[in-house]
Amino acid sequence: MLDHEEKFLFKEEILHLANAVGETGILDNVEDLLTDVITSPRFDSEVFTLERSLQVMLGARAGTTLVGLLTVAPEVFEEVADVNIPSEVHERLVAWRARFGLAIDNALNFLNNPDGIQGHNFATQVAHVEDRRVLQGRLTLVRYNNEPQFFVADGSVYLALVADVMERLGPYLEPDTVDAETLTRLQDAVQLIERRTTRP
Repeated sequence: MLDHEEKFLFKEEILHLANAVGETGILDNVEDLLTDVITSPRFDSEVFTLERSLQVMLGARAGTTLVGLLTVAPEVFEEVADVNIPSEVHERLVAWRARFGLAIDNALNFLNNPDGIQGHNFATQVAHVEDRRVLQGRLTLVRYNNEPQFFVADGSVYLALVADVMERLGPYLEPDTVDAETLTRLQDAVQLIERRTTRP
C-alpha cells in the first residue's frame, strides 16, 4: 500500500487525470484507443507506444498517470475510490483497469524483459495493403510461461532491425563470439538479399 506522502501525490495525479477526461467524448476516445490497441494484431508493439499516444491525447502528465493506473496493483487502485472525482470517470477507470490492465501490464513486462524469452519462430506472409502486395514477417516469441507473443511488420522493418543489431553488436565481438556456421549463414543471407533485390 501507499504511505501518507505517496497517497497524497497519487490522489493529486488522479484528480489531474479526472480533469483531463472530464468529458464523455474524451472518455469515449480513450476507450476506443485502448480497444484498438488490445485488439490489434500488432498488440505488443503498439502497447509500447500506448503511453505516448495517451500523452498526446490527454497531456503528458495525464497520459502517464492513466497507464500507471491501468497497470497498478489492485489494492493500490482501490485508493481511487477515496478521491472525489465524477462518478462516470471513476466507473470508466475501474472498468478499464479490469478490461485492459492485465493485458497491458503483461505486454509491457514482456517487452521490457527479454530474459524471459525461451524460444522464437519467424515466418513470412504476403498481405494486401491498399491494393498492393506487401511482404511481412511474423516473429513469435515464447515466454517462460509458454504463452506466445507475436509481432507483425513489413519485411523492410525486420531487415532494418537485423542491420541495426549487427551494427550494434559488431564493435564488441571477439574471435570466439560467432561460430563459423553462423557467419556463413549471415554471408549467404546477405548475398541472397543482394541477388533478389538487384534490378537486372
